[in-house]
Amino acid sequence: MASPYVATALLTALTCASCAVPTVGARRAHTIHEIQGTGAVSPVQGTQVTVTGVVTAVRAAKPGGFWIQSAAPDADERTSEAVYVFTNTRPEVTSGATVEVTGTVSEYRPGGAESGGLSRTEITKPTVRQTAAAGPLPAPVEVTAAAVPAAYAADGDQEARALTPTRYALDRYESWEGMRVRLRDAPVVGPTAHRETWVTVRPAEHRTPRGGTLYGGYDQQNAGRLKIAPLAGEAPAGNVGDVLTGETVGVVDYDQYGGYGVAATAVGALRPGGLARETAAAPAPGQLTVATYNVENLDPRDPATKFNRLATGIVTHLRSPDIVALEEVQDDNGAANDAVVSAAETYRRLIAAVTAAGGPAYAYRQIDPVDDADGGEPGGNIRVGFLYNPARVRHEDRAGGGPTTAVTVVADGGARLSHSPGRVAPTDPAWANSRKPLAAEFTFGGRRVIVVACHFASKGGDQPLSARVQPPARPSEQQRGAQAATLRRFVDSVLAVPGDTRLAVVGDLNDFAFSPTLATLTAGGALRNLADTLPAAERYTYVYQGNSQALDHTLIGAGWGAAAYDIVHLNAEFVDQASDHDPQVARLTP
Repeated sequence: MASPYVATALLTALTCASCAVPTVGARRAHTIHEIQGTGAVSPVQGTQVTVTGVVTAVRAAKPGGFWIQSAAPDADERTSEAVYVFTNTRPEVTSGATVEVTGTVSEYRPGGAESGGLSRTEITKPTVRQTAAAGPLPAPVEVTAAAVPAAYAADGDQEARALTPTRYALDRYESWEGMRVRLRDAPVVGPTAHRETWVTVRPAEHRTPRGGTLYGGYDQQNAGRLKIAPLAGEAPAGNVGDVLTGETVGVVDYDQYGGYGVAATAVGALRPGGLARETAAAPAPGQLTVATYNVENLDPRDPATKFNRLATGIVTHLRSPDIVALEEVQDDNGAANDAVVSAAETYRRLIAAVTAAGGPAYAYRQIDPVDDADGGEPGGNIRVGFLYNPARVRHEDRAGGGPTTAVTVVADGGARLSHSPGRVAPTDPAWANSRKPLAAEFTFGGRRVIVVACHFASKGGDQPLSARVQPPARPSEQQRGAQAATLRRFVDSVLAVPGDTRLAVVGDLNDFAFSPTLATLTAGGALRNLADTLPAAERYTYVYQGNSQALDHTLIGAGWGAAAYDIVHLNAEFVDQASDHDPQVARLTP
């Protein structure tokens, strides 16, 4: 497996240093189910044990280890019959051999206690003796929709109670910790990345029309999601909607990058599902088209293929929108951490690629940030900005905007901006180490239109969905909540001015439609989320750990006429991506 184990040697040494002092004196042999116990942590943690089992899988890459499983299981379905033996170096064991292991029982918590995740029961500092030659492996447990409960987890501390695997999915996976399992014909619900593929064992669970699993609420967890990570070799490159046919076999593992999964010894053959990239519907005459697209840390050092693919997305799949709000535009030398903040070359290359793809000669408007003040990749100085088609819309250039100058609203036959483009409350503490919203004023068909491009603070620091304490803590919501409140004050100042100015707020809000962040922006009907015009199963712009979810939004104020909206699925569900986000486009009648 990849990154979860990079620092395991040091972390395990620290963990074992804090374990209870091993029992002194005569040692009796333990069974694996006695070591695992009926809860999420071992009842003999810190104890030196001797245990016998069959080697079922080997992690050869350092830090290495192997799994053993009992040949004589008990009748209690709460107790796992397997355990991981952490060796740090490449283990000298043979799959199928019976071994006797003496070592200390430890609970290793990937990511450390601060991650908020669960732990994996291990035997550390082992001495290993083979007692029988290689023979048949224990039969794998069949992982099916019937075997995994729909309810994800009990509320409270998962380590403070006995497991109830017939009631909760987290308990079921914990009761299989380290054991051989088998999945048959597993649908792919998250594209392969870092040699890992997300599948589901509950295919009907919150299914999207394109074969994914929708994350539609904090109380709507997708219990069937599992990560498949081969112990050796490459993973098949699967898109959402593909299927790992036949048998996928391995052992149940737990890490900080998604929780429970299968460390696979055999992966089923990939059957493509034929997923196609979408194209937005054409606008009607007289409609203004406004798009938003997170271009994922775009800078001039990216290969031409990335610029060309983004351009194809804008021209072909979004149909050359009149206005495109961009997020994650980096400065002209990307992650080089120096004093450069200009992104003129980044915009120039993207506009040239759009023109070469048959699109319009876009102009752009943006404001360079203060160096290293807006978060994101260190040195990259990501920001939001606009492309617009001057043959279709006019940007009302109004001087005075700067990285720390707040735009205000002026009453002038309707709301207009004090300067354009202008940043919304850029010195407010809500935007510390985060992107500041950018407001721009356009004229389309004689109508004044204000568009605000946003990229709210990330979800970094939140606990995983498989957290030890349920429901997981989401501390990052606090900053986005403050950002939403600050932006809402600006929105209200626009809407309070009588007249015909139209307002749209678009971008990567890094939060869900059911979150407090979006509730603040839409409260009282001030803004309408156009995703609500789509069927619920189609409301997603991003796929994370097998969950199809909406982080990007298009919100409009009152006064617009007919409004149509597409989330254009051309990235998030695919291995081959121009960005990790799907763009969206609104067709608006002023």
